[in-house]
Formats: sequence, C-alpha cells, structure tokens
Amino acid sequence: MSLASKTYVVMPAYNAAATLEKTFLDLPLEFRKNVILVDDFSTDDTVIIAQNLGLIVVTHDKNMGYGANQKTCYAEALKAGAEIVVMLHPDFQYDARVTRILAELIELGNCDVVLGNRIRSRSEALNGKMPHWKYFLNRTSTFFENFILGQGLGDFHSGLRAYSRKVLTTIPYELNSDDFAFDQEFLVQAVSFGFKIGDIPVPVRYFEEASSINFRRSLTYGQGALSAIFFYFLHRLKLRNDPRFIPKTGDANV
Repeated sequence: MSLASKTYVVMPAYNAAATLEKTFLDLPLEFRKNVILVDDFSTDDTVIIAQNLGLIVVTHDKNMGYGANQKTCYAEALKAGAEIVVMLHPDFQYDARVTRILAELIELGNCDVVLGNRIRSRSEALNGKMPHWKYFLNRTSTFFENFILGQGLGDFHSGLRAYSRKVLTTIPYELNSDDFAFDQEFLVQAVSFGFKIGDIPVPVRYFEEASSINFRRSLTYGQGALSAIFFYFLHRLKLRNDPRFIPKTGDANV
C-alpha cells in the first residue's frame, strides 16, 4: 500500500468557503483522494464546495466546537482504515505541500506525532503577519511546555498535525474539551503515553479569511493547556485518577 493510500487528510471546517478550494489544491496531488471534511454547521457554502471537490463530507447538525469537530474527524478517518492521519485547517493558513513529509516521518517510525512549526524565526513569523501578541504568547507558552514536559518542539500550538493510527487508538481524545483546549490536551496525553513527537518547519499565512482565535479566547485556551498539564502530573503522582491519561483498549472507533 502506498503512503498516500494509507494517509487520510482531515479538515475540521467552519465557514471555510472562501479558502477551502485553495487549501485542497495546495495538497500534493496523490494526497487529494482520501480527504475528509467535517463541517461544524457552517452558515456559508463550505459543504457545497467540499462536495463539488469530491471530498468525503460529514456534517454536524449543530455547532459543536473545534475540539468536537476533531473528534469526528479522527473517528471517521479510523473507520475508513487510515494508518496515518493529517489534520489540516481548510483556511489556507498552512502550507499543505508538506503533507507528504509529515506522513513520511510517521511511516518511517521516526515520529508518532508530527507538528508543523510556524516559528523558525521571529522575523519570519511576524513577516507572515502573525500578530505580535500571538507571537509573544506562543513563544512563552511553548518554552514553558517544553520545559515542563521534557520536549523540544518549536511550536506547541500548531494546527497542522499528523498522527499514527496507534496514537489515535490509544489516546482517549473523546474525553477532551470540545473547544480549542483539545489540541493541548492531546499533546499532553501523547507525552504521557510516551509517543515520539517531532516537528518540521512550515510557512504560515495570516490574512483576513484565515481562521484565528482572538486574544480573549487565546487566554482561555492557555488556561486549558495549563489545566491539562496540572492534571497530568496529579495523575502521574497518583493523586488523582484521570481517565484522559488511561489508554483506550483495542482498536477503538473502528
């Protein structure tokens, strides 16, 4: 089985009509076959455009949140038989051409989880129009999380991620937040289960149509990340039994 055949690209979407086609066409040609878009009750033409592009489309009958959207994405990818899953926002913010590299690192066994690192240098991030406040929060929180969790990632908050099937059938992500804190909970869980996490540099584009959470929601997201780390250590010290850090049994969601 080829790398592209075993890899599914999942897109958690909400009002992505303006950028979806550009994002899809940015994917390497061989990775455009297995693309699942989960629409979180968009009010624009996201679903129609996705269907016209030939994507596998799953819809929520109400807006459930970013984390809930990812839960559906991964469940659908596993059900379809994916061995590698790449999560790509359909807002054309990330360079989708690196999808092959993300998948290859997992296929080779070098990593179980791979993130796209948006911040190779301060100038590159800011020249890509990353807001200054977002750059500052990202740098400080990434330093803290690396230090506490013993990792060496360049960007703990990237929305471009790839996972092996084993990761998705081990981590009980169904218990995570339905909002933006989902991403950070997932990484803390990956650390707790001893998965190998790596990253690759990826250019990022900030523009009006690209999705981005505001300052207030960023603080809430940060609080969720700190909470996940806090409860991880309580669980590790056996001071609190947290089901988020207990592996699933069997090949779940299939």
